[in-house]
Amino acid sequence: MEKIFLNNTLPDIFSSETDLRSEIWKHNVSFERGGRYLIEASSGTGKSSLCSYLYGYRADYSGDILFDNQKIRDQKVSFWDTIRSRHLSLLFQELCLFPELTALENVLLKNNLTNYKSAAAIDDMFDQLDIAGKKNTLVGKMSWGQQQRVALIRSLCQPFDFIILDEPISHLDDENARKMAELLLHESEEQNAGIIVTSIGKHLPLDYSKVLLL
Repeated sequence: MEKIFLNNTLPDIFSSETDLRSEIWKHNVSFERGGRYLIEASSGTGKSSLCSYLYGYRADYSGDILFDNQKIRDQKVSFWDTIRSRHLSLLFQELCLFPELTALENVLLKNNLTNYKSAAAIDDMFDQLDIAGKKNTLVGKMSWGQQQRVALIRSLCQPFDFIILDEPISHLDDENARKMAELLLHESEEQNAGIIVTSIGKHLPLDYSKVLLL
């Protein structure tokens, strides 16, 4: 996948709004593979909705969203299986980790499906993010900031053309945010992948190709 294109897209909940001040909703917007994009948003402007649309969980919007030249609305399950396993990775704002499993077990849930990373590579990512000592800790006993780092590692355990990160560092200090950015940048450059980051304040420290106001 080389491009994600939004064509006059608008969440249905905003259909009666007459004073939208968005650079995304009701505009034509392209995200190119290899680019780095920051979407700055206020609470309630549709940030998580946008992520859900791009990942195929919801379709309550007008206009169109296209992957390359293919509209994604009403696509079959097989289409989304391929997209989510090979082309698009998502770090959820809610993280969606299993608290009753360890950090490593959460990561392996994905990697056992994709066989994308070696055990050594996974260990190295835990080391880079300073949570090597937490691999065998139950996620439910970890801080939210530690969980965010686990969720990033899990999101990197697959091939992708684009990776979407929904408020990925909301509970991290600057140093740990920098380490996350370095790991993400290395992994995305290996695949010439696009990065789309959302933020309602604190944002991942990257050299962004474009900053858009939602």
